Amino acid sequence: MRTLLFILSAIVLAAPALAQTQTAADKPTLIVVVGAAGEDEYGSNFLHSSQLWAQAGQAGGADVTVIGTDPTNATTDFERLKQTLAAAPKESTEELWLVLLGHGTFDGKVAKFNLRGPDFSDDDLASWLQPFKRPLAVIDCSSCSGPFLPKLSAPGRVIVTATRSGFEENYTRFGQFISEAMVDPASDLDRDGQTSLLEAFLVASRRVDQFYKDDGRLTTEHALLDDNGDGLGTPASWFQGVRAVKRARNGAAADGTRAHQFYLVRSEAERKIPPALRERRNELELEVEKLRDQKNGMNEDDYYRQLEPVLVELAKISMQSRQ
Repeated sequence: MRTLLFILSAIVLAAPALAQTQTAADKPTLIVVVGAAGEDEYGSNFLHSSQLWAQAGQAGGADVTVIGTDPTNATTDFERLKQTLAAAPKESTEELWLVLLGHGTFDGKVAKFNLRGPDFSDDDLASWLQPFKRPLAVIDCSSCSGPFLPKLSAPGRVIVTATRSGFEENYTRFGQFISEAMVDPASDLDRDGQTSLLEAFLVASRRVDQFYKDDGRLTTEHALLDDNGDGLGTPASWFQGVRAVKRARNGAAADGTRAHQFYLVRSEAERKIPPALRERRNELELEVEKLRDQKNGMNEDDYYRQLEPVLVELAKISMQSRQ
């Protein structure tokens, strides 16, 4: 779609660039939570993964907080996470990223993420995140993480879970692989100079599949991504490139477009775009995808009549961003 935008921009008159209004306080927030290790092998893996996320967050200019790696003290990790989320800006054009690295449990009703000390549940996290009106990504890399997805799903959010249900209870490799994908240039599948959350999800999911295949074992984890707010989630196997090509039987809208707009480390060109302009571009790209989803049920003339003004505005934004 970006190629089409540059072609259209050649026929659109230049418009004044929007003034950059981003302040020092208005920047991405990254919170990485490292859970109870259980065994030393797992603990070292979680620690390494948290370091990769922190590295990416710092490179992306985010406010980075890591919970669960310092010595325990009077304040539990449960309270630290609750307090950190309470103190984080609730409204911003910039994303809040929450990464959970550890183990989980599920008793058939409630899913929990295991911390040192008291654990938090899917209901706890849903309550803590309810006040946020900014773009939000939650990447839950734990076992039994599937039930978190429908509890956290909402418009404007990207929710990733390492499992598709609460009954996939074995240790997951997905957390390591998505952490590595976030800092690996090879994860930039569309070669635009930056790795989106969607791209990292796809790369990590394929590495999980390859791990179990090489080890001759039955796959015990199946990651899901939800970014359209329907709480259903989509597996990586439904994507061709960075676009979902399969649909649910009930005709639910495809996931992926919003997740492909989340970049923890943006390219140089992307960093130059004013936040308000980027936000409007993202809204228009979602409109294009929505129209594409509805195309088969629309009159062809109506489809192109609705599509044209969206593409023209996108072309204008493309020119403004380059200025």
